Amino acid sequence: QGYDTVLTEDGASLSKGQKQLLTIARAMLLDARILILDEATSNVDTETELQIQAAMRQLMRGKTCFVIAHRLSTIRNADTILVVDQGQIVEQGRHGELMEKKGFYYRLYQAQFQI
Repeated sequence: QGYDTVLTEDGASLSKGQKQLLTIARAMLLDARILILDEATSNVDTETELQIQAAMRQLMRGKTCFVIAHRLSTIRNADTILVVDQGQIVEQGRHGELMEKKGFYYRLYQAQFQI
């Protein structure tokens, strides 16, 4: 129904993915200086995720952002990635640096994108 979609107060008529998209749209409209995104694309399909990532690059420009993600493609372009295992930071760096180390992040990344 597009723009004519009727929403209930609790959003019960929306899927998880639709709720996430609305939340991201609200963050864009708010234009806050600090953003905390927790699994921002976990309930959307791959094509939508790519579109969201492109929009988020714009949204995040010039802001302090904390992004919590299991899909490592979400954080690939981050200035600093903190890799947490069992509540402890085990590695830190940019994507390229962490891949060169061939440590925990590298193994996670390889496992996620294995064909």
